[in-house]
Amino acid sequence: MSACPNTAASAASVISADSADACCAGPLPVLGRDVTVPLVTGGEVTYAALDYAASAPALQRVWDDVAAYAPYYGSVHRGAGYLSQLSTDLFESSRATVAEFLDCREGDQVVFTRSTTDSLNLLARVIPADCRVFVFETEHHASLLPWRDAQVTYLDAPRTPAQAVETLERALADREPHGPALVCVTGASNVTGELWPVRELAAAAHAHGARIVLDAAQLAPHHPVSVRELDVDWVAFSGHKLYAPFGSGVLAGRADWLQEAEPYLAGGGASRTVARQPDGGVEVEWHTTAARHEAGSPNVIGVHAIASACKALTEAGFDTLVARERHLVDTVRAGLAEVPEVRVLSLFGDEAPRVGVLSFVVDGWNSSHFAAALSAEYGIGVRDGLFCAHPLVRTLLGSDQEAVGECGAPEANPGEGSLNAIRVSFGAGTPDEHVQRFVGAVKELVREGARWKYRTEDGRCVPDRG
Repeated sequence: MSACPNTAASAASVISADSADACCAGPLPVLGRDVTVPLVTGGEVTYAALDYAASAPALQRVWDDVAAYAPYYGSVHRGAGYLSQLSTDLFESSRATVAEFLDCREGDQVVFTRSTTDSLNLLARVIPADCRVFVFETEHHASLLPWRDAQVTYLDAPRTPAQAVETLERALADREPHGPALVCVTGASNVTGELWPVRELAAAAHAHGARIVLDAAQLAPHHPVSVRELDVDWVAFSGHKLYAPFGSGVLAGRADWLQEAEPYLAGGGASRTVARQPDGGVEVEWHTTAARHEAGSPNVIGVHAIASACKALTEAGFDTLVARERHLVDTVRAGLAEVPEVRVLSLFGDEAPRVGVLSFVVDGWNSSHFAAALSAEYGIGVRDGLFCAHPLVRTLLGSDQEAVGECGAPEANPGEGSLNAIRVSFGAGTPDEHVQRFVGAVKELVREGARWKYRTEDGRCVPDRG
């Protein structure tokens, strides 16, 4: 580690690890890339982590930066001591790094939260009392559910990007009264991986006097996100999907609603001054900066991790990352297309651009059984279920039923559709071998069946070890 700095202003240079290997043509180095797991059929294999859409592994760069900072850890905004000043400098420089990563406008605020879910719940708390909220049923629950105290219009799932824009325009034009309105939309689906027409939706929202917040949880790890170019009012994302799994998130964008509303959490850090009143109460003056909504001791480790990930992805170059991920997507899609029993789920069609997220069903297979076999027999980690996007998955599957049935049995009768799906997701840290192994495993399982017996335990399929 570098020698102790002379000033807190040099914090970033002191507590950042060497980033010489951050830019490379292959997968970015991530933790867990050499982890081996046992197979029920015997032996071990290097784990293929293909559940990035739930939580991506930490970039080695992020881990190294956090480890470099750890000895200097101190309180933020609360201490006169050297380490407190150093930590405060790091916290605020991280805010600037995130603003640059998102290409924020002058005057935008970057508020640090716990996650995308926390960010959108914060925004739901600060919208005007008479605000109408418009959200597509295709959203993740983090975008679908926070607006319970508002007047919400849930829009039907569109089948083309153009239909999404048209549906939103009609809904906004028909609203009564024409007061404040907010549109919430994803940048990339956590189910299909498909990219949404964010810039066009933002233009439609603004044309009708509405604002728009972008759920970039699945977009930011895969594509550059420019608040300025997309012309969105806010953007939210999570560190744990951006290769920085230390419990932090971001809400960035316009400051006015944030400044005018009561703090999301009341407490130290959010208040500028507190004074007793003659009637026995207290009078509080709240901050007008991002601190207004960051009460309590901030998660400086998580914030530093997000900033480190932002730097690492920027240095690696999104053009390179996007091109490599497109190759991985093409590999998976081409492989699955060779298996007639596999149906890949899509809203916008097979040719729609997407990030490294695909969901599918396999004829004759219970999705939990299939995912369990991928894990136990091939060392491949995927996700099965409804992916915290129940309305969307049920629309794509053509089923409103809950998933039931014993492990090993199909989830529905022929012609009735599946009740759950399987999701494979990957990103900047995924080696080619992982997706190749996945494609080979799918083909082998469909052709030959599972080599092991499975049973139901707590609602999930697990290997039956006798």
